[in-house]
Amino acid sequence: MVSSKETSPAAYLAGLPADRRAVVEAVRNVVKKRLPAGYVESMNWGMLCYEIPLSRYPDTYNKQPLMYIALAAQKNNYALYMQGVAGFPDVRDRLSDAYTAAGRKFDMGGSCLRFKQLDELPLALIGDIVASTSVEQRIAAAETGASTTTRKAAAKKVSATTPAPKKAVANTSVSKKVTASTTAATRKVATKKVAGKKVATKTVAVRNASTKRK
Repeated sequence: MVSSKETSPAAYLAGLPADRRAVVEAVRNVVKKRLPAGYVESMNWGMLCYEIPLSRYPDTYNKQPLMYIALAAQKNNYALYMQGVAGFPDVRDRLSDAYTAAGRKFDMGGSCLRFKQLDELPLALIGDIVASTSVEQRIAAAETGASTTTRKAAAKKVSATTPAPKKAVANTSVSKKVTASTTAATRKVATKKVAGKKVATKTVAVRNASTKRK
């Protein structure tokens, strides 16, 4: 993402090539015209931002003003960020349907709608979407999202710290003793059998000798 170092909307627009400035200004005019009261325009995150000032809502996770809409000219396209869309699937569906009806590619990831030419953008619908969320609604959506994220993080932490069930472990020392004992007993039996064979062999030999003498 191309990020501008300009600190004011006027400076940002002045720094764009004329053709790209015309596209950004056209979208900016629609946004500003339909923007509900309470949002302010500023330069933030290297883009034109329309956000809730910290004086109105200071409890943000990153200590930055709560963003609602952002607009930027990128290297290969333009980007319109609509933070409210991510939390409202019906709004995203309206956008998708508008692109489908116009036979255009719907290029949106998360809250970022990308377009390469002004005529790709359904400006009237964009204006309706911008006008649809008041400052109070945006704050409520942000707080609901933060609450959900906090609950998920807490659940993940508990899951990570809960010990896994212990697996049954064989008593290795007992197993070794039993094996050793069994092996020793087997050896003794084998020895006896061998000894028995030797004795039997010796007895036969004595008998043979005695028979020869007779």
